[in-house]
Amino acid sequence: MAALESRALAGLGAGLAPAWNALGHDGNPFLSHAFLHGLEADGCLRADLGWRAHHLTLWRDGRLVAAAPAYRKMNSHGEFVFDHAWADAWERSGLPYYPKLLCAVPYTPVTGPRLLVAKGEPDGTRQALARALADEAQARGWSGAHVNFPRDDDSAALAAAGWLRREDVQFHWRNRGWATFEDFLGALNAKRRKEIRRERARVAADGWSFEALPGSALDAASVDRLHGLYVGTFADKGNYPALTRAFFERLARDPDDPLLAVIGRRGGRIGAMALCLRGGGTLYGRYWGADDPTPGLHFEACYYQGIDWCIRHGIAVFEPGAQGEHKIARGFLPATTTSWHWLVDPVLRAAVARALARERLAVAGYAAAAAAHSPFAERS
Repeated sequence: MAALESRALAGLGAGLAPAWNALGHDGNPFLSHAFLHGLEADGCLRADLGWRAHHLTLWRDGRLVAAAPAYRKMNSHGEFVFDHAWADAWERSGLPYYPKLLCAVPYTPVTGPRLLVAKGEPDGTRQALARALADEAQARGWSGAHVNFPRDDDSAALAAAGWLRREDVQFHWRNRGWATFEDFLGALNAKRRKEIRRERARVAADGWSFEALPGSALDAASVDRLHGLYVGTFADKGNYPALTRAFFERLARDPDDPLLAVIGRRGGRIGAMALCLRGGGTLYGRYWGADDPTPGLHFEACYYQGIDWCIRHGIAVFEPGAQGEHKIARGFLPATTTSWHWLVDPVLRAAVARALARERLAVAGYAAAAAAHSPFAERS
């Protein structure tokens, strides 16, 4: 079998779509060529925001056989794995922490494939891609390489290649086969069931109604409105809204139709929304916006509408985004996520390895404590 050739790509051109989509991302909408290329083509990734595409690919006999969506990062913005303490330590030691190489989906704390490998490739190809990421960072003189939110098969390859494991906790909802939202409520303890019903009744009494629409059902005016709510909410919180209106339009017109928009109306006017993507048996909550917030509106748009949609469509998992202990009371239980790190400097690498061992114990304790607050009447 011919040897593997490693290449770094400064972007995912349109012509790469068939080869990229033939790699194993199992329906995860964030790893499709359309999503990743769209971030680049529609102005969501900019050098002045710290993002520059640097995708690592492996080729055999001129054929793409493995790839990792990767970026040259000049900061740690939009990653959801916080390494600012590491950057400070690097700078204090007299070494630059940036640039670094990041394998991730920009602005997206969602577990999924990261080391994409074509079907029929030898088992060692995934591990070869892990080594290629580390080699690329070292060859460029960068501080290291990082892989955020990989799934288990990628984690196994990264562990075998000697990367350092870091853990964190998110809160995910899992479908236990309920037929209706009321069945879901029936599985909760009486206190939580009463609180959710009260929250939903308050929102309905305020005049809100909701529907969940696929991207294919959105007209241009609706896309404008959804993007405007997203931008406004980000601005209100002092954050930069990186996703452009053109990218929203691209998601809505994607032939695979991964977009699901929860739309809240009051007085016939769209006043709130939750933007989700779907694929591979999972609903992913990503962004929300409202220009007329009322008590409980966020919970209704971002959690209860999504749970109801998953129950009605037989979707197994709902991941509403990073962090948020308030999600526990609404049926979202702790789930461990991972990131993996290859740090070039051996002294600092050893120090981080020791810190991560302590951190993993703390994270495990936190996850156990969070699980003890499960709202379900019968815990499992």
